[in-house]
Amino acid sequence: MNTLNKIIRTTFVVIGLVSTEFAFAGAPFITDDPEPVSAKDWEVNYAISKTWVEGSTSTALPSIDVNYGYSDQIQLHVQSRYTYQVEGDDTQSDFDNTEIGIKYRFLHLKGNDVEFMLGIYPMLQLPTGDSKLGVASGKTQAFLPIWGQLNTGKWTLYGGAGYRINRYSLATNSLFLGATALYALSDHFKIGGELFRESATTKADQLSSGFNLGGIYNISKDYGLLFSAGRALNSVAETNKLSVFLALQVVY
Repeated sequence: MNTLNKIIRTTFVVIGLVSTEFAFAGAPFITDDPEPVSAKDWEVNYAISKTWVEGSTSTALPSIDVNYGYSDQIQLHVQSRYTYQVEGDDTQSDFDNTEIGIKYRFLHLKGNDVEFMLGIYPMLQLPTGDSKLGVASGKTQAFLPIWGQLNTGKWTLYGGAGYRINRYSLATNSLFLGATALYALSDHFKIGGELFRESATTKADQLSSGFNLGGIYNISKDYGLLFSAGRALNSVAETNKLSVFLALQVVY
């Protein structure tokens, strides 16, 4: 148990406690975790999300996040969405970029009432989106994160850091940091929140930071509701006055 505690303390200091470009990667939050879907199970999140900024909105409807437990330590992932962009009187809509990824949990320790894990989750944004949806749509991007998670009692704590490779006009690569805490109110209901920040993704931008509050309600063994809402903590009007997320999670 002493060895486990040392590993936990050391790792969380090293990795600093991640996000994407305000996409809900680890539904219902932006920050993700290293825990894969159970082996041979399918997990599908049927989601809608919307973000308001000054003078415009962006809506993903539908967004379908498909995950498959290839083994006890490996999860395969693909996510596609249809996006609606409204700016003033102008409205654009089309299929956006498609996200693919592989989650690999390379460390998993258990002891008494404590569980700790580490994993990597490299992701690639395939350029399937129409450029009219924004400068990143139709351009290839990559995200290379490391995630850590600690389960103890009714608490689930996870987070990490990731390096984003952006390949579009005036883009710059960025570093993401994020941390999430969830508390189990019952066997069926968890609530919590996250804090995150990311360095500038274009040469004209500043770093972005924000928070989300939300939860997970398990209707049954195979069905759950995921929800969250939040906003930016800096340059609020230009980046994120309000974001909301709602999904039905189904396990097959």
